[in-house]
Amino acid sequence: MISDRPHEVAVLAFEGISPFHLSVPGLVFGGIGTSAQPQSRYRLRTCVERPGILRTPGDFDISVRHGLEAIEAADTVVIPSWSPGTELSQPIRAALCRAHERGARLVGLCLGAWAIAASGLADGREVTTHWSAAAELARAHPAVRVRADRLWTDLGDIMTSAGVAAALDGCLHLVRSDHGSRVAADLARTLVLAPHRGGSQAQYIPIAVPDAADDDPIEHAMLWARTRLDDRIDLDTWARVALMSRRTFTRHFRARTGSSPQQWLLHQRIDHARLLLESTDDTMDRIATDTGFGTAVNLRHHFHRTLGLAPADHRRLFRAGT
Repeated sequence: MISDRPHEVAVLAFEGISPFHLSVPGLVFGGIGTSAQPQSRYRLRTCVERPGILRTPGDFDISVRHGLEAIEAADTVVIPSWSPGTELSQPIRAALCRAHERGARLVGLCLGAWAIAASGLADGREVTTHWSAAAELARAHPAVRVRADRLWTDLGDIMTSAGVAAALDGCLHLVRSDHGSRVAADLARTLVLAPHRGGSQAQYIPIAVPDAADDDPIEHAMLWARTRLDDRIDLDTWARVALMSRRTFTRHFRARTGSSPQQWLLHQRIDHARLLLESTDDTMDRIATDTGFGTAVNLRHHFHRTLGLAPADHRRLFRAGT
């Protein structure tokens, strides 16, 4: 994905689209309304089947001047939402299929997964959508496996996400995939977002944000672990930091994060290793030590299993873009 030219992004709008959903790719890829300057990396065009004025659920309309020709030149096509009862028109279906055939990446955010499923391009594969619409989508498109237990699913050529905040997470994941963790982290800081939430994290977490973080023992334990990634962190010691038994800690941790403590810790280590690979010349042994994997063999095993890429290949990929 890394190239000297801007990455062309086409965002498909439609009659009745939610302005918030439409703004998500604009924020992440276009820096619209922020101090971020990703324009040198991405060039964004909003398009519609018939250019002109579109109504929105709000008390205002929007004007879109680009037609489906924007999709023809796009490296990434984003469908930020969809109306489940609206049939995918033949011109839009054809444009999406042509884009996919020539290698463009298709992205369905929230209910945008409906348009991806309706195109037939995800048949026999899986998509993620908002949990409240997952059952209906599965009934409408039985050839597609629908996930409601993830924030996003990245198949390489097709990425789909849950709604609202998860759509921002999914788009940040694409920036990270295209340009590395440092660029994504800088952008997340500008947007006041968490730098990284893995796609496997649960959509619905009963206690997503504590009322008082300073008094939340799980939040305290998470912070404690993040500052000791180079140490061997056993579950019993970790539980004692939260002043809980191992069993109680594990239960509360999963309720708080949607993940087991061990899986959460693994992802923290992988993400730290990714940043060190991109930003330092440290050896694999040194990075393995600093991230708690112990040996380069363990680092390679977990890194490849999680990201599908060897650490050395990841370093070469992102160093090529600097």
